Amino acid sequence: MNASPEPIRITRAQGGQVEVEGGFDAFAGHILLRAGFLSVRSLHGRTIRLPIGMGHDWENEQSTWATQMLATARYPVRLDPGLDTRRTPPNRPVGLVRPPAMTAQAPPSRATHH
Repeated sequence: MNASPEPIRITRAQGGQVEVEGGFDAFAGHILLRAGFLSVRSLHGRTIRLPIGMGHDWENEQSTWATQMLATARYPVRLDPGLDTRRTPPNRPVGLVRPPAMTAQAPPSRATHH
């Protein structure tokens, strides 16, 4: 986990590209790579960003997914509200949506015969 109190920030930069800022370690970098981000050399060192030209919907989905994975790994993370796809429509409960529970049944080969 990130020892730095500085949160990882996923934002849309002025040029339109989605970038990661803040303090993150190698493990957080691997999580971001798994979510589709790239590690790119820039004039200021290395930059973590999404590929350019994939469309806003794709960028928003990948950013939200990365945020969820980082938060699950207990990293402090901030997602630009314009990238967040988890918006809850009115009159819907907030939280995890779980499928209805299924009852356990014996497989057909184990059905009891009377």
